[in-house]
Amino acid sequence: MTGKTDALHLILNKKIVSGVLDWYQQNHRDLPWRRDRDPYHIWISEIMLQQTRVAAVLDYYLRFLRELPDLWALAGVSEDRLMKLWEGLGYYNRARNLKKAAGVILDRFGGSFPETEEELLSLPGIGAYTAGAIGSICFGLPLPAVDGNVLRVISRIMADPSPIQQERTRAGVQQELRLVYQTLEKSKRSTLTQSLMELGATVCIPKGEPGCAGCPLNRICASHKEGTEQDYPVKLKQAARRKEEKTVFILISEGEGEIRTAIRRRPDTGLLSGLYEFPNLPGSRSLKQVLEHMENWDTGNAVPMMELPYTHIFSHVEWHMKGFLLKTDKCPEELSGIGRVQWVSLQKLQEDNALPSAFKPFLQLLQKTEFHENHQR
Repeated sequence: MTGKTDALHLILNKKIVSGVLDWYQQNHRDLPWRRDRDPYHIWISEIMLQQTRVAAVLDYYLRFLRELPDLWALAGVSEDRLMKLWEGLGYYNRARNLKKAAGVILDRFGGSFPETEEELLSLPGIGAYTAGAIGSICFGLPLPAVDGNVLRVISRIMADPSPIQQERTRAGVQQELRLVYQTLEKSKRSTLTQSLMELGATVCIPKGEPGCAGCPLNRICASHKEGTEQDYPVKLKQAARRKEEKTVFILISEGEGEIRTAIRRRPDTGLLSGLYEFPNLPGSRSLKQVLEHMENWDTGNAVPMMELPYTHIFSHVEWHMKGFLLKTDKCPEELSGIGRVQWVSLQKLQEDNALPSAFKPFLQLLQKTEFHENHQR
């Protein structure tokens, strides 16, 4: 941290904090996880909201709680069903850690959500941010929840050039905010956490012009006074993403009044671990090369139907994919170079198997084919 931010707790005095809390009460969004302080609800919402927008989370959150309304349901759910409920949210280890942590709470804490910082941090998948969110919102602990929204608000208030990706920047803000929280009553700690999150999400926004005129902190904001709001927060330049080429096989076969397609389960470690995907091979192949593979796989007469190029961007890698939709006569369970596959109906795929977003365009291609539409009539 630079010396510029060391006095944050002195600047955010009780009078200023009171103004932020009043602003929140009048302006906050009505979100389902804000309607009570049940730690299970807050926990699920905070894990879902990591790396994901509120608008994208709403339906997932409601569906998740309908099926897994408590710790016991979460601890007992199968991994395949858990992944299906999480399908499309990304960062799937978040969901796996939810299940692990639910088991720990049942085994170690007798089903009661832990109420201390140390105990919260002992749970799988819970770091300083999530512990701060649950601890302050649910139990009134003097723990700030410092995420990207809060870092942006604070860096602009202080006009602080410290790169926000650096752990020492986050730790410094957390330490200074903790001093602010210690001066507040328990109920106000809960509201302050949500106020700072809401400011970053709706007023002190990351892209576009921030709404400084309506910000309760504009009179103490250094970057606003200097007209340099968009210069903060400072971020380190990201390393270039590596690029990988893939050839994707969308294989369909008709039998017993339904069409089936081949999928395989990804390895238990690494990117998208444990999820399902259409069979694929590294590298970009021509249609001729694809048909040669089909001959080796004993799929019978392979009829090419469509091709689809698609690029999917992860944080650190780009997948440049070319998908081939092919109709087959046979359904082999082993494909050389790929391994074992399952042949499932489209209904099962859509209802039971978690297919990551990287492969959704190929499912949509399959759903649009005349072959599929004929079976829908």
